[in-house]
This record gives sequence, C-alpha cells and structure tokens, in this order.
Amino acid sequence: MLSSQGSPVGPGARGTARPATTTPHSPAKTSHPLHAAIIGGGPGGLYTAALLKRLAPDREITVYERAAPEDTFGFGVVLSDETLGGIEHADPFVYEALKTHFVRWDDIDIVHRGTRHTSGGHRFAALGRRRLLEILHERCRDLGVDLRFRTEAPPPDRLARSHDLVVAADGVHSTTREAYRDAFRPRLTPHRCRYIWLAADFAFDAFRFEIAETEHGVMQLHGYPYAPNASTVIVEMREEVWRAAGFDELDETESTARCAKIFADALGGRPLRSNKSAWTTFRTVVNERWSHGNVVLLGDAAHTAHFSIGSGTKLAVEDALALAACLEEQPTLQAALGAYEEERRPVVASTQRAAKASLEWFEDLARYLGQPPRQFAFNLLTRSRRVTHENLRLRDAGFTGAVEREFGCPPGTPPMFTPFRLRGLTLRNRVVVSPMDMYSATDGVPGDFHLVHLGARALGGAALVMTEMVCVSAEGRITPGCAGLYTGRQGEAWRRITDFVHDSAPGTAIGVQLGHSGRKGSTRLMWEGMDEPLPDGNWPLVAPSALPYRPGGQVPRELSRAQLTDVREQFRSAAVRAAGAGFDLLELHCAHGYLLSGFLSPLTNRRTDAYGGSPQRRLRFPLEVFDAVREVWPGERPMTVRISATDWAEGGTSAEEAVEIARAFAAHGADAIDVSTGQVVAGERPEFGRSYQTPYADRIRHEAGVPVIAVGAISSWDDVNSLILAGRTDLCALARPHLYDPHWTLHAAAEQGYDGPGARWPAPYRAGSRPPRTGRADAPKPRLTLHGPRQDG
Repeated sequence: MLSSQGSPVGPGARGTARPATTTPHSPAKTSHPLHAAIIGGGPGGLYTAALLKRLAPDREITVYERAAPEDTFGFGVVLSDETLGGIEHADPFVYEALKTHFVRWDDIDIVHRGTRHTSGGHRFAALGRRRLLEILHERCRDLGVDLRFRTEAPPPDRLARSHDLVVAADGVHSTTREAYRDAFRPRLTPHRCRYIWLAADFAFDAFRFEIAETEHGVMQLHGYPYAPNASTVIVEMREEVWRAAGFDELDETESTARCAKIFADALGGRPLRSNKSAWTTFRTVVNERWSHGNVVLLGDAAHTAHFSIGSGTKLAVEDALALAACLEEQPTLQAALGAYEEERRPVVASTQRAAKASLEWFEDLARYLGQPPRQFAFNLLTRSRRVTHENLRLRDAGFTGAVEREFGCPPGTPPMFTPFRLRGLTLRNRVVVSPMDMYSATDGVPGDFHLVHLGARALGGAALVMTEMVCVSAEGRITPGCAGLYTGRQGEAWRRITDFVHDSAPGTAIGVQLGHSGRKGSTRLMWEGMDEPLPDGNWPLVAPSALPYRPGGQVPRELSRAQLTDVREQFRSAAVRAAGAGFDLLELHCAHGYLLSGFLSPLTNRRTDAYGGSPQRRLRFPLEVFDAVREVWPGERPMTVRISATDWAEGGTSAEEAVEIARAFAAHGADAIDVSTGQVVAGERPEFGRSYQTPYADRIRHEAGVPVIAVGAISSWDDVNSLILAGRTDLCALARPHLYDPHWTLHAAAEQGYDGPGARWPAPYRAGSRPPRTGRADAPKPRLTLHGPRQDG
C-alpha cells in the first residue's frame, strides 16, 4: 500500500528548472531508438534502462543521476503481485533477485483508542529501497547501460538533440517537466497534511495503522516491515496540527525523537531513525500531455498518487514496462509514445482517484473517530473504494462478519438489506431508485409510460422509488414533456401510480420530488438536444438573478418579492396534491441549478436584497419554501432535500457551505439530505469516477449529523454494501443501473444468496428468484493420462 514516493528531495537528476530554448526532435520514423538518455536514477528510470537495453543490446542507454549510488531516500517499497508478475514476465533475472529479498505478510492492524483490530488475507510484499536500487544497478551494469552517478543531466533540449529518446524519470520535482511546461501543461495540487519518512530497527508483524489523539489534534502512523529487522514508519497529520505541536520549529533529529515518543506504544518504546528525512506536503501531479517530441515523462514526473495506497514505485515500474512494450510494438516513435500514454493514462487516472479518496480520508480522519471500533477499521480499509465489502469478506470473512454484527446485520443479511427508518416510514432496505426525468408526460400528466416505468422498478425490490422532478407549475417545467402536480388531473394520474405500487409491490415506498426549473426551463426533450432551447413555443423563465444558463440562452426574469410568494404557494399547493395522491415521502429539489438551487449558489444568485449575499441569506427562500411544504405535508411522512454539494466551478458552493446548507434544512425538519453535485453552471468541471459524489454525502452525514442519501456512479451492490457498512451514507440512490435492470435490487439479493424481508420477490415473480441455468461451459476432464505408446492385445 505504501511506496517510497513523496520524499521532498528524492533521487533523480534535478536542478533549477530552465525553460527549453529549442523544441525537441520530432519523433523518428522508427520506434527503435538507438541512443536513449534517461534523466533520473530511481527505480522507474533504472528499470526503463534495463528493459530497453535487454530488448535491443545494440542500444546506447545513458542514465544520469546526480546522487551517489548508495544514496537513497525513504526506506521500504511495497510492490503488488500484479506488478511483480509484469516484472517476472519481462525480466526473470530482476524478478528472481527481488524475490530473494522480499518480506511478505498478510495482516493489517488498526489501532484506535487502545483497541487493535486485525484483518488478514491482504498479501503484501516489500523490500528495502536501497536493495531495490542495488539490484537494478547490477542489472543495468550487466546489460551494458552507462550509469552516470553524481552527474547532473545536461539540459533536456540538448539531450533531445543528441539522442533519439529522452525519458524524464526525474521525480515529482522534475526539471524536464518544468523546462517544457507549456507542452506538458502540468497541474500540481498540494494537500493538507504534513508527513515524514522514518524507519524503525525491528519488523512490524503486520501493516500497522495507529491513531494518536493528542492535545494538538489527531496524528497517524503508517508502518510496515521491509526487512527481517526493519520497518518503514510514516507519521502524518494535518498542517494545523503539525504547527500546533511545534514540529515546524524542530530539526530532523528532534522531530524523529518526538515522533518516537508519541507512538511509543506502537514502537514498543524503541527509537526511530531518519535518513535526510524532512516534513513535506504531498502534491498530486497531473500532466495534460506525457510526451513532447522525443521527450517522454515517466513515474512521478508524469503523475503522483498518495503513498497511502502504495503507488509511486509501482506506477513507475508499470510505466517502464508499458513504454518498453510500446516501443517494440509500434512502427514509429510518435506512435509508440502515443500508445504508451493511451495505455497508461486511464490506469493512472483510476489510481489517482483512489489515492485522492484515500488521502482525503486521512486528512479528515478526525471525522470518523467516534465510529464504533470495528466500523472505523472497516472504513479505513475501504477508504480508497478499491477494497470493498465483498473483497474484504473474501480476504477475511471473520473480520467482516464481526463488523456486520456490530453494525446490526442479522445473520446472513448483507448491509444493504438492513432496514432504515425515516420519521414514520420504515424502508426495508437501503436502495433508492433515484429520480430520473423521463420527459414523457402530456400537459404535465403522467400516463401509461410512467405507470409501467415506476411500477416496474417498484416490483424490482428497491425500498424507495422516486419520481422524476415533478414541476409545481407549467412555467416551472424543464421541457414540454415534464410531469407536474399543478392540476387536479395530474394529482389523479399520480394516484393511479401510487395505488399500483402499494397494491402490487407491498413493502415498496414511492416518493415524489417537487421542483421548479428556474432558468433551465423551456428546453427540448433530452434526446432532441439536452438544454437546447425550444425552436418555438417557449415560455418565460424566472430565476434568482437575470443570468442565462448557457451563453446566448434565454435570459430569465429576476423574481420580485411578490413572485417569490407566488412560487412558494405553488410548492405548497403541489405538496397538498402529492399528499392526496398517496406519496410516502416528499423530496424538495434544491440541486442541479433549478430554481431553489439557483438561490443557494453564489454563481447564480447575484441578488442584493434579503435573498442574496451571504450563505444565510441565499438560504432564506429555499427554507421558506421548505417550511411551507412541511406545514402541509403529513407529519408522519418524511421529507428529504436534494442539494448540489459542490458546483464543480471556481467560486461556487464550497463543501463547508454544503454542510451548513444541510444543517439548516435539518434544523427546519428535513429527515435526510440527498447529496448530489453539480449541474448548476454550464462551465462546470466535474471529477467523474466511481462513487465520485459519495465523499460529499459522507462529510454531511458526519459533520451535520443528519441522515444522507448518496448518489453518483454507485453501480454495484458491492459498492452499496461498502458505503453503508463504512458509515459513509444511510441510503444509496441509483439511476442508470435501474434503467439497465429494473430488478437490480432483487438480482443483487439473488447474487448474494439472500432471501429475507429486505428483498421479497413479488408472488408472480418468485419462480424467477434464482438465476436461470445456462449451457454447460466446461468439458469433462480426462481421467487417465497415457505416457508412451499403448500396447493392445
């Protein structure tokens, strides 16, 4: 999980960044570069050199490293089985040399408030960074690579002119990247913790995480063995904790001694040692391009991922394997460098998303200290979303079972099938069919399509099925196909649907989401042009401020005080109709840039009256609407509020403001917050990825103390189990998976072997509650193996 990436100086040919004065050579016509220069003698650079030389002994490979061969930074390196498999296949000599020095172990220990919990089955392999470099030095020398230690690399533009290929493996502070900044377009993002690499002269018997709650704040230790008598120890804490504890005034020796004292229990009272160790702040490196001419970035020069998921050396070695393979496979250098980036970029992006989730979890560690001990341990283990409930259950069923029992799962019940109560409504499981606009109503009246659509999903096992955003007025529609609740006829049509759900899918609740389009209205149906204005028949738009959603789009009128009252009463009237229509839950839509969301975001609310300005004033009208609806909505039925917890745009709603928004709605009687993000401004830049919105729900749940519904690319039942059991959310809302499979929840139960009250099959469907048989895919194995000719007779 950990690597030695992240030292403040680190190995590699580094110096003061100098802008390149010339453009590198255009990639050669052949992908077989005979003269290659590698800047940086860390594992990535050395392994690249060895691979390139092994594949073509006639190549002249020069490695420039300004440090001495015996110099190194950090202590231990962890490599995954996947990476080791690639090394074994590409260079058995290196693999065999590494294998003899590995320390292997299976357990992770998590120590929190004096309690240690152990999870097994994780399979780690580590060795000393110095030994790794020695092995790579030896391999390079045997192959004839020219290793130049204590040597500053020539400027990259000079190397580019004199070599066919230049590999910049010069680390997070890459001077090559800086020299061609305009070409690579790097983004370096600093983070909020300080950390230091240290070592202990004994071997931990497990990967150890230990939490220290000090008078200055929370500190954590990450430790793992890398030799029979040595362990890497990383101490990490928030910047403000680091300063409050006085570490900013201590030298290396004093810091090392102080850390040993703080974590004396973990160390058994033994000292720590340093190796040019310094406190540093992790920086995430992302480059828009990885190559320029015949210069290519590799390892930390191209990308970084937080040490808590052990990715630095792993990614660099995998980069080397991919680059060497692409140079062999492609006809030209240009094609090879393009293929290398195309192959590695999605892998690195996935790793960086996982690393970001992990580093942010540790940055916000204090948020989780009050969790039950085993749930805390499970939360830590699944923090990056790469280790999941099912994955952990297969590794260590005993540990996972203990977490489930502490959570309250009945025997044989996955976390997603435990009940959850909101006011007077008990949901039989934790799955919600998320609101999805269907754009299939006529004059706001839901018809047979809605009956079949919502009815099918109600039969599919989810605890709660939500309507699309149901508009409170004709002018509040997004498109002419949007459903409404502003007439009695619409209310009667909705009653037909709720009756079907209650009669035919007992145990399933149906909720209505009320909203007003605001400045995002009067557009075409989604499949005719999303957010495109109607070619004719437009209606006037209203919004907090007279700002169009898209440049050149329809400009809304800024709502007057009298109009605000009218809109509030439209919501109230729609809520009365929703109650009469038999809905079990009502959600107020305050997200995605629609009218109420427009009041909350500083990007869309430019008012100078009592409804604009500070976050509290921007909240005023949405809260007035909420209060009006809550007043007429039956007291035993719950209300939720959907918010956009970030606008994914500079100057928009911050995560801190989202927590305050959630607190305000909860104080007014909201039973849960449905935490979505974005779609507020057209110029947003979301950070898409699996479960990418759940950290916002997690934060609101713990900091605002209100139940939450998590949404956003939650696609598997394993994700739902993981999020629920870790305490990051109370309910999970899924949209597209329910379009793909209306019976997603029932199928999740069947796939997990669950048949209980949390997922009852409708009586007519029970015959299909088991996966259907498939054709036989395997053939009988031979019973006998004959060696040599058979003698008959």
